[in-house]
Amino acid sequence: MVVNEDRFFLSHRKDIALGAQKEGYDVSIVCKDTGQFDEVKALGLKVYHLPINPTGMNMKEEMKTMRFLYKFYKLHKPDIVHHVGLKNIMWGGVAAKYAKVPCVVNAVSGLGVLFNGIKPSTTAKGVMHIMAFSNRGKNVAEIFQNSEDKSLFIKHKVIPESQCVFIKGSGVSLDEYCYTEEPSEGKIKVMFTARMVKEKGMITLIDAAEQLREKYQDKVEFILCGGLSNNPNGIKKHELEAMCDGVYIKWLGHRKDVLRLLKQCHIVAFPSYYREGVPRSLIEACAVGRPIVTCDSIGCKDVVTDGENGFLIQPQDHFALAERLSQLIENKELRQSMGRKGRLVAENEFSVNRVVEKHLEIYRNLLAKKK
Repeated sequence: MVVNEDRFFLSHRKDIALGAQKEGYDVSIVCKDTGQFDEVKALGLKVYHLPINPTGMNMKEEMKTMRFLYKFYKLHKPDIVHHVGLKNIMWGGVAAKYAKVPCVVNAVSGLGVLFNGIKPSTTAKGVMHIMAFSNRGKNVAEIFQNSEDKSLFIKHKVIPESQCVFIKGSGVSLDEYCYTEEPSEGKIKVMFTARMVKEKGMITLIDAAEQLREKYQDKVEFILCGGLSNNPNGIKKHELEAMCDGVYIKWLGHRKDVLRLLKQCHIVAFPSYYREGVPRSLIEACAVGRPIVTCDSIGCKDVVTDGENGFLIQPQDHFALAERLSQLIENKELRQSMGRKGRLVAENEFSVNRVVEKHLEIYRNLLAKKK
């Protein structure tokens, strides 16, 4: 399994790898070491450092990533490689093709900033052209989390529809992320969880919070949870610190206790206009039973039904965000009703056990074709 970073593997793909291991597969993880390799090894998994710049576009670095994967596949001779994320699909796909890897699984976990325009840019078209080349053959399965990404790939002939698989999100443990009543004491907490990239919408949230400050500064806390990013559109530390006062609006940085923080909050706000797959933070909010305010945008709208388990707003509309947050802040019964409906959505659609089984089925089907 090839993933950008160890921390993303641990948060989004760990259960799939452990499910495959339990099934009898010899599982290796190839990812960038950001300091959490020991956690991966503690799971009984082999782990190898991947030389990759997840957000870079320097062709010398890109070729280094592709050459590394080609040599790795030639040396280890895997029966299946599972690429997660656009860059790994692109370069890992080419490497797997030339190394003659028997079975390839590509998981599209959102298309990000590169595909944010109404029409694909020249760079985006080039990326799809490379993937179309590496996807040729019956031994490739392409996993999509939302229908828009799938339609785009089919339209541009990146992959035939017969080789597409739809799995809505990365799933969540419904036992670990159990339904939890909101706190009955203290300030009402509005929580945002994501990398600090502008398109994730934290500036929209901060603008909405400022609009509501006079009315709620003694009653509400806005909590931003997430680390800085090397993405070209990442927000700098000094910029965040200037926008957050540490009392009404707090930036916590990268945290490992997100579940605990989630259970302590009352509302989840995620006004992202990034081209998401299906955001895990929204799946987790549903599972714990928190109402959500998010954008009517690709990926986000696949989790929330407007007026049922949360509200959908137009991207970058901090006025609408402030209005919907105020509605939830003022109405405890509405928060609880939406939270309960969100839990039902998680139970019906986002169980990690179902996600793991779908992946194992893909592996079995590809291996059967190989024989």
